[in-house]
Amino acid sequence: MKQTFNNTVRHWRIAFAVISSLALFSFTIVKMNGEFLKQLGISKTEADQKITGSILGGYLNQYGIRNAKNIAVGNRAAVTKDLLLYTKQFVNSTTFIKEYNTMRENEKPKPYLIETPEAMRSNQINMLKKSVSETEANIKTADASIKKIFEDVLVSTKQQLKEAEDPNNKTFVNYKKNYPDMLKSAEASSKQSLHEWEAKYPTNHLLFVKKRLQDFLTNTADIDFDAALTTKNNKNYFVNPLYEKQKGSYWKMAFRAGKEVVLPAREFVQQWLDEIK
Repeated sequence: MKQTFNNTVRHWRIAFAVISSLALFSFTIVKMNGEFLKQLGISKTEADQKITGSILGGYLNQYGIRNAKNIAVGNRAAVTKDLLLYTKQFVNSTTFIKEYNTMRENEKPKPYLIETPEAMRSNQINMLKKSVSETEANIKTADASIKKIFEDVLVSTKQQLKEAEDPNNKTFVNYKKNYPDMLKSAEASSKQSLHEWEAKYPTNHLLFVKKRLQDFLTNTADIDFDAALTTKNNKNYFVNPLYEKQKGSYWKMAFRAGKEVVLPAREFVQQWLDEIK
């Protein structure tokens, strides 16, 4: 009896973990009354944070659910639907949209900047002048055993400075010659990065959520809920070696969650996807 109860609790924890890790659900329900939150052992703020972190970050967020064992009562399909309903409402809230826009802006790529020939030459000369000044200062205070090293460095640095100040310096001449092409390349790279950013983080936050929903359907498309298990060292393994070796963690978590959680979730998610344009 105790083993059965523990398995039920574990399956519910896994079910919630699957939902969270796939960035679709939260540890709360649409009828968010105080009693249900007390059962979970979290506040509404904590529940909302779990949704935000899961959807935006795509990471597993099952920590802080202190009273998960209480979820083992009730109808799994109904609770799953409630979880999704609440998530669907929350992702349209100003709180979630603000978090999404902040993340989106933080991920915006910076333009590729190419120094102008004038700036490149000026910066190189200034750097060498600074190095000469610092080396001269080091020579004045250097121990006799290393003074010669600084003097050799000074000679070398002064020679580099002289070459850098030469208007016919080949390095700077070639840089100036290639500058237009480098500028075009940088502009093209910046444009491509911006295009990829816009595709990954659309202005419409629901299109970002849509990708998470599609990921869920993909990861739960072929779950063999009747797959046989065997126990070794108090740990369950799939009898089918291909399942054990080739199936990913999301597939395995969905299997453990059970069809009474995954199937209604897939139906809900598909309907939700159809609504997002």
